[in-house]
Order: sequence, then structure tokens, then C-alpha cells
Amino acid sequence: MKRCACDLPHDAGRRAFFGATAAAASLAATALPVSAAAAESSRTGAPSAGTSGTGSSKSSGSKSSASKSDLSKADLSKSDPSKSGPSTLDPDKRKFMEEAARLATESVEKGWGGPFGAVIVKNGEIIGRGQNRVLLTGCPVFHAEITAIIDASAKLNPKALLGSDYGAGTILEMIPREVGSPDRSPERARMLKGCEIYVNGAPCPMCMSAIYWARIDHVYFGASLEDTSHIGFDDAFQYEDFTRPWNERSIAVTPDFEREIGLTAFRAWEAKKDRHPY
Repeated sequence: MKRCACDLPHDAGRRAFFGATAAAASLAATALPVSAAAAESSRTGAPSAGTSGTGSSKSSGSKSSASKSDLSKADLSKSDPSKSGPSTLDPDKRKFMEEAARLATESVEKGWGGPFGAVIVKNGEIIGRGQNRVLLTGCPVFHAEITAIIDASAKLNPKALLGSDYGAGTILEMIPREVGSPDRSPERARMLKGCEIYVNGAPCPMCMSAIYWARIDHVYFGASLEDTSHIGFDDAFQYEDFTRPWNERSIAVTPDFEREIGLTAFRAWEAKKDRHPY
């Protein structure tokens, strides 16, 4: 496929992310199923009735069956928030995940959308909230992370300053690129730099891309991609699909179609002397 000759932002970081995540997604496809009761037991620390990893309690006691059960138990203990480890949040951060989960549960209970909620935090304060409202709006991209980014951006952007030469005080204020960054642009709009996002489940590819564009510093998520797949949201598949060539995607893609027409706007951007990289 031909590449555009324009001076476009370097995309190596995004390719590296999708490649790494696809490896995790392929592991998720072969992961042992975890029952809802076992998952709840892991979360609360309370024993669950009749659950032992794979649920095969009537096995003959073979080494294979025992090892699977031990693996399942080990995986569950790793996700137990009462255990120490890198996935355990301190109390100050835990409250943000609890708020994301509250928003997600509200969306389910009110029939607004799927079980997903998100909050964006800056300097220890929540500045943006979002929840899945796909069923309320009929809009397929109304995801929690997207709406949290929109909410946070609205709060950080005084309307009086928007459109006034991108002055200081909005998230469009220009800041220099970080040392060691592969970015070709020497400076870019600040966006949500300095913020963190907390999501009750792993972001889908669309939302993860939005997080990149928002320049959020840190993502905290609770439930994994495999947890999400178990309840019918196949985000892991999408991550895998993105690593394939265009002609092998699950959705038909025709690259380089009337490329010269598409480049017209790109050249206009390149020629714009006061362009504002974001």
C-alpha cells in the first residue's frame, strides 16, 4: 500500500500498542472460563458454592484436571483486590474505580447501555464522567470512555476562549513534545495531558484510540478483555483484527481508493501556515 507523502504524525507507538494487545487477546481466546459466581467470589473474598475454577468437580482426580483447577484458582487470586500486588489500588484511587463501577451499574439498571462506566481525574479530582448509553441513544459509539472525555473537555474549556487563537486556558494550548518522543511535531495541543482515566472494564479499541488522542497519562481498568468476552462484548477480537493486513480484516476494506482525491485535504493542511497540531 502506498504511503502518504505528507508529514503525518509518527504512528509507531499506536502500532506497538495494538501488536502487544493482540498477543494478550489471543491468550484470552484460550483462557479457562470463569463462572460469574467464581468471579464474584474473587472480588469479595467470600467462598462461592459449587465453584472450583473449571467446575469439573466430578473428575477422576487426574493431574491434568487438578492443574487446570489450580491455574484457575491462581488466576482468581491475582484479580482479588484484597491481595497485594500492582493491580491493587490505594484507597484514594480505589474510590475512582468505585465511581466508574457505579456509573456502569446505573447504565445497566436503567437500560441505558452496557455495563461500562468511566471517570477522568486531574489533580485528585473527578473532572469527567461517562457511561455506556448506546441503548438510550441508539448511537453505537456512545461508550463510557468517549463520553467521559467529552465531559472532561467541556469542563476544562472555557467557551469564551475557544476560537480565540487557541489561547492559554483551553486544552488546545500548545505544549512542547516530550523528550524522546517519536512525534514529528515539535509541539501539540495539551488536550487531557496530566489526567488519568478509570474504567471498570478494559477499553475497546475505539475507546483506547480516543484515550491516545486525548493524551491521557494513565489508564486504570478493572475487568479484563477476557472478562468482557465472557459477557458477550468481543473487544479482544477487534484488537486481533487490527493487526491483520487490510485484505484479511473481517470488514471489507479497499485501500488507496481514489487516493489523490483523499490527499487534497491533506495538502491543504500541510500548506496552512497557522495549522494547530493536536
